[in-house]
Amino acid sequence: MRPVAALLRGLIYIYRVILSPLLGRQCRYLPTCSQYGDEAIKRYGAWVGAWLTLARILRCNPFGASGFDPVPDLPPDAWRRPWRHARWSAAHIDPATRLDL
Repeated sequence: MRPVAALLRGLIYIYRVILSPLLGRQCRYLPTCSQYGDEAIKRYGAWVGAWLTLARILRCNPFGASGFDPVPDLPPDAWRRPWRHARWSAAHIDPATRLDL
C-alpha cells in the first residue's frame, strides 16, 4: 500500500475508534461514511478514493438522502478525473433502499 493511502486509512481508523463512539451514529447511509471511505481508498488509492469519500461526506447531511450506497465500480482510467466519477447527488440510489422517501 502506498504511504498516502495508508495515512488516509489510518486517519479513518482513528476516527472510527476515537471520535465515532463519542459522536454516536450519525451517518444516513449504509455502509457508513467511514467504511465507504476506507473501502474507496483501499480499492482505488488515495487520489480517487479521497474524491469519492469527499462526495459521500458532502451527501451525508440532514437534508440529503439515505439508504444503501456502496462504493461504485469505476473504469480503469478514473484516476485522470476522479471528480467526474464521484456521485455528488443521491440520484443513483435505488428508491427501494432509500429511507427518506
